Amino acid sequence: MSKVIISVKDLVKKYGSFTAVKSISFDVMEGEIFGLLGPNGAGKSTTLEIIETLRDKTSGEVLVDGCNLDTEAASIKKIIGVQLQTSGYYPGLNLTELIKLFAGLYNREVNPIDLLKKVNLEDKAKNKFKELSGGQKQRFSIATTLINQPKIIFLDEPTTGLDPQARRNLWDLIKNIREQGTTVIITTHYMDEAEQLCDRIAIMDQGKIIQLDSPENMIDKLVATGFERPKQVKAANLEDVFIHLTGREMRDE
Repeated sequence: MSKVIISVKDLVKKYGSFTAVKSISFDVMEGEIFGLLGPNGAGKSTTLEIIETLRDKTSGEVLVDGCNLDTEAASIKKIIGVQLQTSGYYPGLNLTELIKLFAGLYNREVNPIDLLKKVNLEDKAKNKFKELSGGQKQRFSIATTLINQPKIIFLDEPTTGLDPQARRNLWDLIKNIREQGTTVIITTHYMDEAEQLCDRIAIMDQGKIIQLDSPENMIDKLVATGFERPKQVKAANLEDVFIHLTGREMRDE
């Protein structure tokens, strides 16, 4: 049986009189892809930033791999990887130099080419970040989360703005990272993405978790209410057509 690697109990975050996170509790199991979903303003980003040690909580308890957020934040930072935004990269450095820079910040010895191979970017080692395509930028961003060999990585809407082929290539990368033993926490506004990737999902709205289950169980529960789509769903969709016609190797994005 998988062990709990993140435990959140009665988490509250207030900004003055406004309560952004309203006493939520959930567990993340080691080795799973866990999705935290919700509309804008639901509180999901605040929740993740608290777990990532980037934001203070008002009350509640957060344990990450047995480390208490209140007293062992430094230990938590050593075992997590957080996806950086594109503005976090020095424009004058190539990918190899960027990896060496971040490895130095983590005080780690890292072979840049080996790391780039994990995300199929070894042929871009001498390119600057700004020279990459959208999908390549996102894959490099994920590579930076792996520098400190984390037990858990946090991905915040990793495929936003990507074309369908790049999105599915990134899905394969995320699944591969999980298969190597890393726990993945992901936020996304794409429900097909959550359905394909996540073992379990917590849906937040107005600061509360309103449902937590596997995607399959959530869909089955909805169907059991008598819900039907307004028209017949075909065996394929337009995204499948696009990928079938334009499909290419990941490195060619």
